[in-house]
Amino acid sequence: MPFQQIREIVVRHGRLSAVTDDITATTDLYAVGLSSLTTVHLMLALEDHFEVEFPDKMLSRKTFESIQSISEAIEELRA
Repeated sequence: MPFQQIREIVVRHGRLSAVTDDITATTDLYAVGLSSLTTVHLMLALEDHFEVEFPDKMLSRKTFESIQSISEAIEELRA
């Protein structure tokens, strides 16, 4: 899964307080400003971009806690 594509979507829709350059694959997105509300916006943007739909079982903090966890979830949905 392209890290850069996910990272751009996270930066655009996550309203994070961290400097964009500081966000890595394993950065805890909630620690740098992701909230419940912005997670919904992020999820919708990811669904549109990657043409997937996150099932209820994936709607958790764990799924959206990092770019790496988002990437793994999208890979699972596209498999």
